[in-house]
Amino acid sequence: MDSQVSDGEKDRIRQIASLLYEASRPIRILKTIAWPPEVKEAFFAKKAQELPKVTYTPIDPTPTLEAVREARRSIVPISPIDLWLERQANSLELAARMLSPSVVGDNAFFEYSRQLYGEPTTPLRYFPITPLELSQSICDTIDQLAHIEMDIATPEYHRAEEVARDIERAVQNHFGEDAPKVELVDKLSANALATASTIKIRREARFTDRDASQLLNHEAYIHVTTSLNGKAQTDLPILAAGHPGTTRTQEGLAVYAEIVSGSMELDRLRRLADRVFAIQMAVEGADFLEVYRYFLERVNNRDQAFENARRVFRGGDIRGGAPFTKDVVYLFGLLGVASAIRTFFAAGRSDCLALLFCGKLDFMDIPALCELYAMGLCRAPRHLPPWVSDPRYLLSLLTYSIFMNKIEMEPLLVVANKLLESAPVVKLSRE
Repeated sequence: MDSQVSDGEKDRIRQIASLLYEASRPIRILKTIAWPPEVKEAFFAKKAQELPKVTYTPIDPTPTLEAVREARRSIVPISPIDLWLERQANSLELAARMLSPSVVGDNAFFEYSRQLYGEPTTPLRYFPITPLELSQSICDTIDQLAHIEMDIATPEYHRAEEVARDIERAVQNHFGEDAPKVELVDKLSANALATASTIKIRREARFTDRDASQLLNHEAYIHVTTSLNGKAQTDLPILAAGHPGTTRTQEGLAVYAEIVSGSMELDRLRRLADRVFAIQMAVEGADFLEVYRYFLERVNNRDQAFENARRVFRGGDIRGGAPFTKDVVYLFGLLGVASAIRTFFAAGRSDCLALLFCGKLDFMDIPALCELYAMGLCRAPRHLPPWVSDPRYLLSLLTYSIFMNKIEMEPLLVVANKLLESAPVVKLSRE
């Protein structure tokens, strides 16, 4: 603990963090802009030929704005800690305004959404690429691999009851007495949804082995983990509050976990890229029907196509021009998290990896959290994903990736093409 920091300074930080947490409490973005199941039923009852009719119940932004205003009276945005607190305040204010009565469901919703999450054609900060270009690069790479004939067995699908039992057993073993309940529910917009206390799984959903593994590693080992660790931060309760300012890193960590755990598939990466393409379609004026038909061509499943289109238009304008842009953060977040983790290890700062899980935060918050930990205000995370608590595989993966990035591939490709140019393609059969 840093004895040079006065008790008065610590109390100031505690008070601001508490005020910001109070400011966050009315903000439930996904709940506020959720579509009831009746919207989907009515859409298909009309043969998917008419725009859905959706109404929202906006929030009163006043309590959040007042708490943010009070917190800002004590914030001096110069030091890393105060800059961190200011970023939380800014995110909460924009989120509250986005969900206010005159904004949600209207064109103005998009203006706040892109300030909070970004948009497909805006260059990424710290990376000379846009989310749209990043998504196109992923799809181009996948298309280049399409000519490779891989003998991949058709996945076996499992019922939700089986998956729920397996996940319940896994979270009990991992979290112990803090384990969230696992519930089967009849109505849920997605196949599964997780909070700190509950993982809900839609009863009619079906999962491949990879789907189930993605659910466990993405929802439980990341989102539940950071929620539980955030709730334990009694001096810094704002770390328990997920808000748009933390979404990039939280979703990036969750997708990174899918990769590190071996749960990721090419179809999953393509789906993440397709969402970015669909958002750009909506930005350019495509309405819900056009985006629904785009996804229907991609997935050939009307329910999944509806859900994908819903993600783009929830909270915005069904007629086009004003989408919800949250889904641009998944790939950008993955890029940022992967780069941050590599940087931590390259700098000899593996301690920063564990700090990523001490609550709901952005990787740019790490310098402030290091100082807060030294002050005794930030607690070490109680729970960590398996690949962090036992980092042997992660360390070997990072070493390999750094090694490969130092090698110029072009000369090797020339050699490989010469070597194989006259070799016939062999189709191996399993016996």
